[in-house]
Amino acid sequence: QVYVVFSEELKCWCRALVESVWCQVEGYQLSCFLVDYAKYCFVPSESIRVLPGAFAKIPHRAKKCRLHCTKPLTLHIDYCENTAKIGPAKRWDTAAIQHFRKLLE
Repeated sequence: QVYVVFSEELKCWCRALVESVWCQVEGYQLSCFLVDYAKYCFVPSESIRVLPGAFAKIPHRAKKCRLHCTKPLTLHIDYCENTAKIGPAKRWDTAAIQHFRKLLE
């Protein structure tokens, strides 16, 4: 379900999908995907509202997607043998994500 959350970064109300909820000392924290900005953000539970019916029918500008048949790689360094090889990884490195975002810009 799509909700409306207030994004401190964008300083406006945005449509969002709630990814997860965390219990913090000061209340609940929500991890959200902003469907019109393709951004992830964290918002307090006080900053979420139910989306009015007419606005829920507007199509999203951003969609979550993955690169087809592209898997993350990382550099495996063996200090004992003094070698380095590129091999599969469980998740993308931060540097790879930043490089990909720069290519998209």
